Amino acid sequence: MGLVALASAVIGSLGVRVARSTSDFFVASRTVGAGANAGAISGEYLSAASFLGIAGLILRDGVDALWYPVGFTAGYLALVLFVSAPLRRSGAYTVPDFAEARLRSGALRKVCTVFVIIIGWLYLLPQLQGAGLTVTTVTGLPSWVGVLVAAVVVVATVALGGMRSITFVQAFQYWLKLTALALPAIIALIFFLSDERSFDRPAPPQFPDRTTVDIRTDVLLQVELPVTFTATGEVDGVQRDDSTVHWEAGTHRVAAGAELVFPSGAAVPVVAGAPATDAGWLTPFPDGREHTLLGTYSLIIALFLGTMGLPHVLVRFYTNPDGRAARRTAVLVLALLGGFYIVVTLLGALSRLYTPQLLVNGNTDAAVLLLPSAVLGSGWAGALLGGLVAAGAWAAFLSTSSGLVVSIAGVLSTDILGSSRVRDFRLAAVIAGAMPLALSLTVTRLDFSEAVALVFAVAASTFCPLLVLGVWWRGLTDRGAISGVLVGGIASAGAVAVSLAGLGGTGWAGVLLYRPAIVTVPAAFLTMIVVSRLTAKRRPVDVDQVLLRLHAPERLGLSRDRLEERANRPMT
Repeated sequence: MGLVALASAVIGSLGVRVARSTSDFFVASRTVGAGANAGAISGEYLSAASFLGIAGLILRDGVDALWYPVGFTAGYLALVLFVSAPLRRSGAYTVPDFAEARLRSGALRKVCTVFVIIIGWLYLLPQLQGAGLTVTTVTGLPSWVGVLVAAVVVVATVALGGMRSITFVQAFQYWLKLTALALPAIIALIFFLSDERSFDRPAPPQFPDRTTVDIRTDVLLQVELPVTFTATGEVDGVQRDDSTVHWEAGTHRVAAGAELVFPSGAAVPVVAGAPATDAGWLTPFPDGREHTLLGTYSLIIALFLGTMGLPHVLVRFYTNPDGRAARRTAVLVLALLGGFYIVVTLLGALSRLYTPQLLVNGNTDAAVLLLPSAVLGSGWAGALLGGLVAAGAWAAFLSTSSGLVVSIAGVLSTDILGSSRVRDFRLAAVIAGAMPLALSLTVTRLDFSEAVALVFAVAASTFCPLLVLGVWWRGLTDRGAISGVLVGGIASAGAVAVSLAGLGGTGWAGVLLYRPAIVTVPAAFLTMIVVSRLTAKRRPVDVDQVLLRLHAPERLGLSRDRLEERANRPMT
């Protein structure tokens, strides 16, 4: 992990040497080619949720979790179809800048600025917490050490070199992440095939060896087959001191701080709500809970449409030289992400065989980190492979966090500080990293993929309708856009907040509060359309010229760069 941080700093310094203007810091002077940009986008997009969270969800939930990698990848298909090329031709360099250029509204720009900051900070939170989890898992150090170091490295890289610097870093980090996952996946697959083991069993997973499980938070466990083990700590309300415990089928409660020691071959208890048997793990909706399909459809909408609303993803397409390169970049990203998520899915499945103890304490996000030593043992081979995986995880946090800090800093410097000077950009980068750093040290950690899915719901309910209608519908007005962004943003963020506070309840209402996109995204679209119809007189007079510029090929010479007058300004 130290080597990754050092390599990132060294590679980032190459970008510092060529970062000479405002345009270099904001959009790398729009000179990044499709291949390099695809690597950089993939590097920053594959976050803690992708590297750790998806494997953990697949370990716990089985086939029901496959919508996460599918949705994260398919979001780029919607992006390439509807947004990427016109967005690049707009000449803007942030989402608020595009909104103002399209609808000539300072008020809309301010609303978009607020949501860029909210989405960016919410997305940064699991990245920094993922760095803390990785440090704790592989070194035993307190999690705040990883959080603090990651924040310092990211902010320093962005402040010194801006977009030009992190482009080199993120492309390097993508290939490091892919290697760090592909190698243990291949090795674990070889062991799996040689063992001739199977997932398709109507029984719970089993502990392959004598296993000690540390319980760090209170947990309710579901037991499918009777199991006998040794426990220290509070189990089912009784204080145990290295005594034998026998559990019959049913649910049992274990308090934080307990230590459970299971013999080899014992059936694995799982956190209540997760599939208890391998056969159920392979079956969609095995528990038969009501409205599960409704929640799944809402999740799909959030993931498919949320990608085009992520500020750190959108700003990357402003760095392409033209719209054609932007579209080609999005297609290449589809291929790079697809390969990565296939490997992550494989690791999640194999973790159910080799790290079943994570099903007991609920710390499934650590599956990828613990799999190498579980397969190869605690010798030098397992340590080296585990070190490679930890390095890849560190790269995931750094690359995504760098992209988020750049997008937030760009908005803070131009819309809050009111300046495009490099000095103010650097100050904005510090502010952009300070708030999520404070939150990550105080807020209880959620499952990474679950936390990111909530952010996707907010992004899909705000910027997705604004961009789609702004690019393809001439009837959009500033008041319609403002109303739609506020309705979608407040409704989705409010629903998520109510759900996380434990006030959501059960039934379809509870599902919609936890997965609001199926309601909030159509509501945002409908609000924008209806209010725009009612305020048709506020339609910009140059709307036809603007839309022509968004869709006409660059060779016609209609595109304009909103940073044009500052592109070659020397650093101040």
